Amino acid sequence: MGILMKNAIVTYLRKWEFWALVGLYFLFGFLYWLALYITSYGNNDAANIMVDYFIKAILTIPFYLITFRLVRHWSNVQRLSLHVVLGPLYAFLWQQTYYLVQESLGKGHLEGNGSFWDIYIPLLFYFIQFGLFHLYEYYQQVREQERNAAALRESALSSELTALKAQLNPHFLYNTFNTISASVPPEQEHTRELVADLSDLFRYQLMASKTDLVPLYEEFGFVANYLTLEKERFGDRLEIDLDMPDDTRNLAVPPMILQPLVENAIRHGIAHQIDGGKVWVHARKKPDGLHLEVGDTGPGFNQNGDTNGNGIGLANTQKRLQLEFGVELHQEDVAPKGCLFSFVLPIIPADIGNHHASAKTSAAREMGQKH
Repeated sequence: MGILMKNAIVTYLRKWEFWALVGLYFLFGFLYWLALYITSYGNNDAANIMVDYFIKAILTIPFYLITFRLVRHWSNVQRLSLHVVLGPLYAFLWQQTYYLVQESLGKGHLEGNGSFWDIYIPLLFYFIQFGLFHLYEYYQQVREQERNAAALRESALSSELTALKAQLNPHFLYNTFNTISASVPPEQEHTRELVADLSDLFRYQLMASKTDLVPLYEEFGFVANYLTLEKERFGDRLEIDLDMPDDTRNLAVPPMILQPLVENAIRHGIAHQIDGGKVWVHARKKPDGLHLEVGDTGPGFNQNGDTNGNGIGLANTQKRLQLEFGVELHQEDVAPKGCLFSFVLPIIPADIGNHHASAKTSAAREMGQKH
């Protein structure tokens, strides 16, 4: 608790909120002195009030740490209900501390029935100041939500502009693919299939720029097509494991949320390995959400000076997850070697009627789905 108090004080000394809080205490102290001055207690020593509010300020620190640090993950109702216990405790501790200090200084304090006011006033002060703390916290949360909403709008606009630049004439691109495919001799059917896979990738990217969520099976189909093309490049050096259980197929995910992670796994995890390695993409439906992970058996984050945590694709993926769902992209090393990216999305059933499947899900099954 001592370390927490020290860190809290140092942190607040660097913020303007600390000085606003000091001003608030001076204001309350002045108003209290003024109230005593215009009553029969006009001879009250101002130094006593300074001692009074200094003790209140010191006592506020641990109560603040409890409410806004230790149990900040509690619901608002639980945290507000906690004040029913903390408020009287705060008032009691202040009274006992204040009386002890006053007596040690040879000064008096209220006694008998009058000591009731030395419980009532600190209790009232406690609820006023913590009410202001909670209001300020709510204000900060609203501002953060507004900033996130603005960032999402900016990101959406940027994505739309990028899509427009990349889609000057998508029909021309598709027609070109069809022309190339038609020019391939029948005996090279495998090449024709690769061209079709590449065409599907571009078609999915176009669709992804126009929608916020897609069924997981479409996202897995896109990843499967992408890995099919990579498999042609690496051959037996690339082992693939796609695992999409039936209970996850129709859950909604952001389009192209997995591809940057898969591309990173191949580029940093497999490409530089002489013997290649394995890339896996797994989905699991659990009580707390849809768990998605992309891993590889490459050198990992901390070997050979090569960290998989750098790159525009990863940064954009982290930003998308944070802005759209408020979740983090986790990364870790795996034994005996390799790295793993994972995140958890909320369970959102996809309305399949509003989506037009553009990726071939049969490719996912052919590449080793495990049910």
